[in-house]
Amino acid sequence: MTLALIDYGAGNLHSVHNALKAAGAQDLVITADPNVVAKADRIVLPGVGAFGACANGLREIDGMVAAMEQRVLNEGAPFLGVCVGMQLMATRGEELGVHGGLGWIPGVVRQLPPSPEVRVPHMGWNDVVPCGDHPLLEPGEAYFLHSFAFEGEHVLATTQHGAQVTAAIGRDNLAGVQFHPEKSQRYGIALLQRFLAWKP
Repeated sequence: MTLALIDYGAGNLHSVHNALKAAGAQDLVITADPNVVAKADRIVLPGVGAFGACANGLREIDGMVAAMEQRVLNEGAPFLGVCVGMQLMATRGEELGVHGGLGWIPGVVRQLPPSPEVRVPHMGWNDVVPCGDHPLLEPGEAYFLHSFAFEGEHVLATTQHGAQVTAAIGRDNLAGVQFHPEKSQRYGIALLQRFLAWKP
């Protein structure tokens, strides 16, 4: 089983790689090659930083988005987006201007509203509350670090930070988590183990 971890300059690439290895991933390849992604059995898109910069970094790899769309949307390979990798699944992001996302999940990534009760960025451990049954998601605590959050359809889990905030999204063979599994210790490793076994 080949798992492609997409390398497009994301800062959490190697920590996600290490977490996937700890979860039991065997044939794990860090790659910026669309041909590898086009043949992978599973695909993970990491991400930290600004939405627009990450979207541009992904699109600057010739053929990568097309390979992802073919393998994930058309052929059904299981896909996991992590943090900004999840946000890029949205229609667009509104960080430092308006930028187009992959458009896989209808929604917009907007700044968390500031309030006297909570700080932005949302940083630290917080509850993950699934919205229903999903093979990847269990109730528990995960580590979050973000200033922007997804608003839209196909929300799989939420957390509370002054108001309800999206913690995970997905449909069919697609899933994305706003939190960092690679920083979420046992909870995060268990989620990655479920992803490795997932047969949507």
